[in-house]
Amino acid sequence: MNLDNIKQALLESYERDGGINHLDGVNLPTQDSVQQLASDYMHLIFPGFFEATGLTKHDVPNLVEDLLRRVELRLKTDIEKGLRFARDPDPAKRAAELTIATLDQLPALRKIIKTDVDAAFEGDPAAGSIEEIILAYPCVLSISLQRFAHVLYTLGVPLLPRMLTEYGHERTGSDLHPGAKIGSHFFIDHGTGVVIGETSEIGSHVKLYQGVALIARSTAGGQALKGQKRHPSIEDKVTVYASTTIMGGDTVIGAGSTIGGNVFVTQSVPKRSLVLVEAQNVKVLSKDQHAVGALDWVI
Repeated sequence: MNLDNIKQALLESYERDGGINHLDGVNLPTQDSVQQLASDYMHLIFPGFFEATGLTKHDVPNLVEDLLRRVELRLKTDIEKGLRFARDPDPAKRAAELTIATLDQLPALRKIIKTDVDAAFEGDPAAGSIEEIILAYPCVLSISLQRFAHVLYTLGVPLLPRMLTEYGHERTGSDLHPGAKIGSHFFIDHGTGVVIGETSEIGSHVKLYQGVALIARSTAGGQALKGQKRHPSIEDKVTVYASTTIMGGDTVIGAGSTIGGNVFVTQSVPKRSLVLVEAQNVKVLSKDQHAVGALDWVI
């Protein structure tokens, strides 16, 4: 086939194979715009870390003003595009309101993100400095973007929250849904392959290792389950080791527990439990090593 033939075949496919075309519809947020929004946001959260030249306190007011104007414009534009897609009756006015409501949360976001950086430094003896954490640890980008996206998600902004977290997913390998509720001092060590579903709830001082998945049970319900609690809850001061899957909206991991690696958890465990694989059986032990019950599955 030559290029003319290929062009004609594509045009015919657009007519024949509908459902993956977006033609004659509203303009959608672009990936390039979302990536620049993410970059400007990170500069606002961590001033002086990502600039090409040194930043002094004298420079900060002008930098913040410039970044805020850029973020405001991108947010307003992309939120309005999302609202038009969702057929909001007054997208321009609503986008302006939602933009200010989002920007108003930036100081609070900085405060909680600092706890995430502190948790990463305290939780990893390989970390040389706070600066190394911010510059080099993938969890800083993925968690910071999730927290920003969660604000937008909570405000009901279409499209943009998921696009922001998917940019973080692309960059870090951690798939954190913007709907997940995450407490302070959250640390994802290594990061690759971590999945946190939309209705997950995570307490404070929680540490996850690579490959941990907080997922929903796969059922035939599909869209009928929208809005229901489908993903697990992790209480305070829980550590989950690598390649463990925790499944189900009614599954609660009690505070102070440790979940070993390569475990498949489908039911709740008490506070201060140790869940591990032993002789091919998954057992739940209390922290003083006295058995509190064996789970009724094997791997």
